[in-house]
Amino acid sequence: MNPALAHARSRNLPRAAAAAAVVALATAVFTRGQVDIPDFRHLVDYAVPVAAVVPVAYAVVLGTTLHTPMADLEHVSARPVPLYRRLQLVALTLFATALTALPLAFGLPVEVFTASVRNAAGYLGLAVISARFFGSGLAWLLPLATFGPTLLLGVGVDNTPEWWAWSIHPATSPGALTIAAVLWLAALLLPGPPPSADDRAES
Repeated sequence: MNPALAHARSRNLPRAAAAAAVVALATAVFTRGQVDIPDFRHLVDYAVPVAAVVPVAYAVVLGTTLHTPMADLEHVSARPVPLYRRLQLVALTLFATALTALPLAFGLPVEVFTASVRNAAGYLGLAVISARFFGSGLAWLLPLATFGPTLLLGVGVDNTPEWWAWSIHPATSPGALTIAAVLWLAALLLPGPPPSADDRAES
């Protein structure tokens, strides 16, 4: 079997891709929808398009593919597994970008699409970082842990997003783009988990 295909199948990529596609179709149906930001500190009137919020769902769903039941075998594999991991992140990002483009056919403004792509890349980066530090089964942890405070505390008293609430900033925000890019690049360059003592002995 082709090593790349084996890598994908071991991580249930087809199943995750199908689930993410269903989310994208639902997003296309609600293209014109808005998500109100219920900031708990101030009375604010701030909303973001549904399409700009959905990328966190892509990160959670596609982040499940970072887990494999054969991790111990991969530690001692002769194949360049770290390269496959990086290629997987690139492939997931391209796929998420394609999914965010689907609502364009239903009238999604280009600037919202741009923000959605930025958010997809940033949250996928967070998913990879989360998988590295908390275990591959917890790839969803950092995306959801940052998204919650963004919704509940991300808007300031002047009715504009806080600097750290990068995912609800407009597409024109250079700071939000920088944060998303740093998260994605950090995930791309992050080394995989070191082999266990038993793995090293076997190798």
